[in-house]
This record gives sequence, C-alpha cells and structure tokens, in this order.
Amino acid sequence: MNAILTLNSGSSSIKFSVYDQADEPEELIDGEVENLGPAARLLLKSKPAQTIEIGAADHTAALSAILKAVKPLLAGRQVVGVGHRIVHGGVEFKDPTILTDGVLQRLAALVPLAPLHQPHNLAGVAAAKAAFPDAVQIGCFDTAFHNGHPWVNDTFALPRHFYDEGVRRYGFHGLSYDYITGKLQQDWPDLPKCKTVIAHLGNGASMCAVQEGKSVGSTMGFSALDGLPMGTRCGQLDPGVLLYLMDKGLSAPEITSILYRESGLKGLSGMTHDMRTLLKSDAPEARQAIDYYVFRIRRELGAMTAVLGGIDALVFCGGIGENAVEIRARVLEGMGYLGLSVDPQANARNETIIGRDKALVLVIPTDEERVIARAVNHLT
Repeated sequence: MNAILTLNSGSSSIKFSVYDQADEPEELIDGEVENLGPAARLLLKSKPAQTIEIGAADHTAALSAILKAVKPLLAGRQVVGVGHRIVHGGVEFKDPTILTDGVLQRLAALVPLAPLHQPHNLAGVAAAKAAFPDAVQIGCFDTAFHNGHPWVNDTFALPRHFYDEGVRRYGFHGLSYDYITGKLQQDWPDLPKCKTVIAHLGNGASMCAVQEGKSVGSTMGFSALDGLPMGTRCGQLDPGVLLYLMDKGLSAPEITSILYRESGLKGLSGMTHDMRTLLKSDAPEARQAIDYYVFRIRRELGAMTAVLGGIDALVFCGGIGENAVEIRARVLEGMGYLGLSVDPQANARNETIIGRDKALVLVIPTDEERVIARAVNHLT
C-alpha cells in the first residue's frame, strides 16, 4: 500500500498529514507541532489522540519530531510522495511542481520575499528527502491561486521596471483559498459564480476577493507582511515608517525582525501573539490589540467588497476565523449596509452558516493539507 505525506510549515506551527493513495486521498494520520519556541508540543489528532511535549524546538527540531512519530504509524505503507506547502512561488511557479535541485535553487532565491516561511519550507524538503529518499517531493505554492490577478491588483505605483523585475502583489494563503473555493463549489454550487470574500484568519492572516472561482484581489502583496495585522507581523504599514527606522540607524536585519517577529498582536499587546490568551486577558493592552485587529478586518472587508462591486458571501477560515466567536461577532457588527449580519446563537455554536441576510456568512474549516495531497496524488 502506498501513502502520501504532507508538510505545511507555518510561522508558529507545522501541520502534517498522511493519506492513503487513492482517487480521493483518505487521511490516516493528522497532527501538528504547535507553539514553536520554548514549549513546543506535538499533537497527533488521529485516534488515539496523543500529545507529546517536545520542549524547546525550532522548525528543524519540529520536523525531526514529526518524522520520528510518523514512521512507526505507517503500518507497512510506503511513502511514494511528499507534498510541501511552499509559501512563495514567485512569477515562475504557477502549478504544483516536482522539487528538483534546480527548482529548489530558484525557490531559495525567493527567501528574502518570505523570510518567516520560505527557509522552513525548504528545510522541510531537505528533511523529507533524507527520511524518504525514494519518494517524489512536490511543492504546492501559496502564491499560485492569485496568479492572473487583474493588472491593477497586481502592481504598485513604482517605476515600471520594478514590476518587470518581479516587484508586484503576489498574494498568499492560496492553498487555503483553493480549498475553500472548491468546498463552496461542492456544497453551494452557485456561490463560486458569485462575489465572495474569504477571510483566512490565523497566526498569519489575509483576505481574498473571489469571483467565479478566481482571485481578483488580496490584502497581502509583495510579501507576507501586508494587509491585516497578524500574530507577530505588522500588516499594512506606511513605507515612510521604514525610512524613519533607517534614519534611526536600524539595519535591514533589525527592521526585518521588528516587522516579522515583534509586531502584530504580540507587539501591540506586549504579551503574546496567541489570540486565545488575549481574549481571556483583562489587560487594556490586550483589548487594544484585539480592537485594532478587528478594525483592520472590517476595513479590508470593505476594500474587498469594493473590488468585487458587492458581496454575496463572506467565509471565515483559519484558526481564529474558525474558532474565535467574539472576533467574528465584532467583525460583523453594524455590517448591515453590506447585507451582512450574524446569528449570535449559530455563531456561538460554530455552525457552518452564522448569518443569512442579503449575503451568506459561513464558517468553513480550511484544509490546505488535502489540497497538497491531491496535487501529490496527481503527480505520482
């Protein structure tokens, strides 16, 4: 029997799954390493569920723990393909791609565009090649779903040669948007033809305007910093702030660390990037961080609606979008002018449909790993 392994390295966690290879891959093992840092833990969510305390772990140590845990659970299955979430595919990579040495070199050149993700994505490829040397390694790109944006949503008002050099709005979280769009087509076949905004709210966060199954606008741009505030990333920022920091004598690595690792919910609260902790806190700084987070989601919801010329459906996904009842309620408060409302009881129960006014409001758990598994299945 053959199996497919998927690795999805995020900024603060690594999700993984093992699938039986079939026409529609069947998930056998599901888990993640969460809280990367001083107190990481490995969660095996498949029955029987297990929690393994790892302790201090970076992405490399977490990948080792995952591979060590997975191998005994394969039950004689041979891993024939490993699928990797690769955050940045640049202009070149528009489809799932076999990760040859040459491809990996070209992807490594994109590390400056996604320094919080791309190095860990590529480290996962190296670890998987060592653990499963006979398996095909396949990259699936977060930027691919947004390829083909209208030009006005793809460019910056800079001298044109920068666009030709690749300085453009790529958009991210494409695997999540791909899954949600497919799920809408399956369960609500009329919605993919409509004007839909998908809010992927997690430690990384963005929103996407989708029409007829295609991305026509995204809150993220050239890098995974733009748009919404995130766990440790700043979101939209006046570029004059960067000039100010440079004038203060901060180096590029110092500015990078501030923008990617010290900002967002963590920076505003002075406490943590974890929304669960912030929602439980009575500290005024925690409430202010949440207030700003909600404000920016509401602002970008208006922007994505303007891109679409209206809205027929809003979908929440991602760890915060799927679980944070208060955040969803606050985002939707007073949004009747867009035809959006929330049923408090349905919202509190995390039901799939939490609002049904002129526009539909849905909560749909995303499944990036299944998108990756399908791609591996197709290429092996």
